[in-house]
Amino acid sequence: MSFGIKLKVWGDYACFTRPEMKVERVSYDVMTPSAARGILEAIYWKPAIRWVIDRIHVLKPVRFMNIRRNEVASKIPLRNVRTAMKGGEATLQLFIENDRQQRAAMILRDVAYVIEAHFEYAGKEDNNDGKHLDEFNRRARKGKCFNQPYFGCREFPAYFRLMEPDEPIPVSHMKGTQDLGYMLHDIDFGNQMQPHFFRAEMTDGVIDIPPFEAEEVKT
Repeated sequence: MSFGIKLKVWGDYACFTRPEMKVERVSYDVMTPSAARGILEAIYWKPAIRWVIDRIHVLKPVRFMNIRRNEVASKIPLRNVRTAMKGGEATLQLFIENDRQQRAAMILRDVAYVIEAHFEYAGKEDNNDGKHLDEFNRRARKGKCFNQPYFGCREFPAYFRLMEPDEPIPVSHMKGTQDLGYMLHDIDFGNQMQPHFFRAEMTDGVIDIPPFEAEEVKT
């Protein structure tokens, strides 16, 4: 059995990076289901459950802006990690002052969404319906989280508020139907990190998310 929740999230900036863009970051027009799942897991995560995104409401017009950001130019080599794991001596640190470069990014500004989601069980243990729903609601009402939720990048924090079951969802400023193209649905972590995509369509600011196993979700 599954239970639904509604969570309003907003922030000053967001960047839901398109994977087809290599060096420079370019954001999708709206939040992706995987980013929405990450926000819910930042508030309440348990191995016994998994969050399923049903719907994303886009409350404000889509507005882009260009910025330049300092990013780390390289990463720690995998062979160094393996050497350290075996007890050998290897460098496992990077100094941003000595290894950075500026990159352009096209990000979103002044964003607000409502996430509609439910949880399903990942196995047969700890399957207590009321426990998980009450715990999430309690934490969300008090603004508690394991780590600060963010919109795509950690420097873009996401603020959140639980919406009560009888509370109406705010009216979106977005009108009409818009084809958003193929969007990242989520990552299949159990299958060599295989990304899955779906054709996103927004109608009056609402995007219906198909199930992860649906036929329209492609690899």
